[in-house]
Amino acid sequence: MLLVISTVADSGQIVESLPGYPGKLPFTLETGYVGVGDLEEVQLFYYFVESDRDPVRDPLLLWLTGGPGCSAFSGLVYEIGPLNFDFDAFNGSLPSLVLNQYTWTKVANIIFLDSPVGTGFSYSKSQESYYTSDTLSSKAIYEFLRKWITNHPKFINNPLYIAGDSYSGMIVPTVTVEVAEGNRAKHKPYLNLQGYILGNPVTDLHNDENSRVEYFYRLGLISSECLRQPKHTVLENIYHQMQAMLNCTIKVCDAQILEPKCSFASPKPMGLKWGRKFFDDTPIDIALSSQQGPDNWCRNSNYVLSYIWANDEGVQHALHVRNDTITDWMRCNKTLAYDYDILSTVFYHKELIMTGYRALVYSGDHDMLIPYTGTVAWIYTLNLTVVDDWRPWFVEGQIAGFTEKYAHKVGDGLVFITVKGGGHTAPEYKPKECLAMVDRWLSYYLL
Repeated sequence: MLLVISTVADSGQIVESLPGYPGKLPFTLETGYVGVGDLEEVQLFYYFVESDRDPVRDPLLLWLTGGPGCSAFSGLVYEIGPLNFDFDAFNGSLPSLVLNQYTWTKVANIIFLDSPVGTGFSYSKSQESYYTSDTLSSKAIYEFLRKWITNHPKFINNPLYIAGDSYSGMIVPTVTVEVAEGNRAKHKPYLNLQGYILGNPVTDLHNDENSRVEYFYRLGLISSECLRQPKHTVLENIYHQMQAMLNCTIKVCDAQILEPKCSFASPKPMGLKWGRKFFDDTPIDIALSSQQGPDNWCRNSNYVLSYIWANDEGVQHALHVRNDTITDWMRCNKTLAYDYDILSTVFYHKELIMTGYRALVYSGDHDMLIPYTGTVAWIYTLNLTVVDDWRPWFVEGQIAGFTEKYAHKVGDGLVFITVKGGGHTAPEYKPKECLAMVDRWLSYYLL
């Protein structure tokens, strides 16, 4: 059924100042809701930041954080957005904000979208509409985009890229296909889709998990004996092999193997099988527990500030959050009524590349959750031609990682990049390098 996009009044409002930031914001921030679905019962909340450089000509990125159920606020403040929390100055009161000198909004306009429904400040007017899935969420995002562009016509000609990380590896290619098919079907408005960007992406649930074994071995976390298949594939031998790997890796930080493991976080009961919710988030009551101290800091401690800030009444008023639409804001909502109905997006990647769309796929090479080894493996299955062999890329004269470029008969193809020292996900750990990466790629420069 053809969706008719009505030209309803835009609910977006400009935010000129925020609690915790001194003075007026030095960039254009808009927040608002776009209604999607039957009777617009689902209200998707977004943060939109205009490019510092040239909003009229610079690319437009739609940013989707993983989870599923993790707010795009993570992308805004912890990864690629114009603000960071001032962790050193935090004293238990409302956290203060500082500018991120490596924000991607230096080179692009970015919509940070709370999706699916139930994520961040996005909500539904009915209980039934809270039930969603990979497929339904992707269709809702496509509807959001068409309505948002209709209400922001000055960005209709900007090059459009769908972007995200972690579990968004299942959603970004699906949304990109939705947009491409909508354009072919001549849906209005026409979206100037150029390609997509993915960081540390979940792509194939089975193979992503299996790739960890090779990664463990390459990083020296398990022995060669653990890598080999048992001589007799009886359950007892397989169990001992899995137990050996578990004993070697359970105390290693999943998101960045060189960082300390959160000693106060509950252990993962499933051992090597981490499950489908890849963003690890510690409840605020645990993260604020007395077991923490300067000697056992872990990165999850930083996420506490988002709970304190986003649940503040003054903050929600400044962001134009509608009253009584959410009870408690969570960085990652793990109670979604969600159906994981897409098992792999490898076919979507192949379809998009062969149609001529550009793709940037990057991985922090110290990420143990979604190792780069698995990403390289599924890229090889696309049977693309290597046009630029594996080589280092540089930032300020230093190796920032390694890259390889693949192409098909048409279009610019796919660029794969590792970010040296990056974790899950790379911009949080290596912001300078990741800004250089995306700036060069969006500008069609060689890395």
